[in-house]
Amino acid sequence: MADLEALRAGVRASLPEVTEIRDADLRDRVVEAWALALAESEFARIDEIPPTGVPGSPAMLRGTQADHMRGVARMAIALAEGLEQVIGPLGVDRDELIAAALCHDVGKPFEFGPRNLERWHANPAAVGNPSIRHPVYGVHLALLAGLPEAVVHVVGAHSMLAEGSFVVPSLANVIVQYADIAFWKILERAGLLEQQG
Repeated sequence: MADLEALRAGVRASLPEVTEIRDADLRDRVVEAWALALAESEFARIDEIPPTGVPGSPAMLRGTQADHMRGVARMAIALAEGLEQVIGPLGVDRDELIAAALCHDVGKPFEFGPRNLERWHANPAAVGNPSIRHPVYGVHLALLAGLPEAVVHVVGAHSMLAEGSFVVPSLANVIVQYADIAFWKILERAGLLEQQG
């Protein structure tokens, strides 16, 4: 059994933006969701997960999967605050926005787990390949950790072109969706993703 307290400490070290969540209970639930995700995987830290969007996609040339969570969180905050400076209040809950951005990929330890990948590749007819994508598995973890519905919604529907295309997204979800897509597109254009082909 994994040492959950060590996993929680690692999550806090990997995601320092969690301290920007003012609500202590919500902050603890974000840490717990990631600790549970890691406990069910071969990874001890978020930083150990391959730094790609999905298995097999181009990897970041520098940075980690934790840097992806941090970047999406920072971009989501900046998008909301930038618009509010011009338009006025948007009605987005800042704590929930940060929590959602930090947890949007909490299902990745499952989808990127070497044992799962090997099993799925060996026999896709058995349970699929992958059997469950990270947004869906992330919902399971977010609910298990007791995260609020607004955050769980973003976890499950952050993938704009996949699971997220089947629901009407919340305001926070739209912000995280665009921050997530922009993160990968900007790195691609900046030459900071591995070249494929």
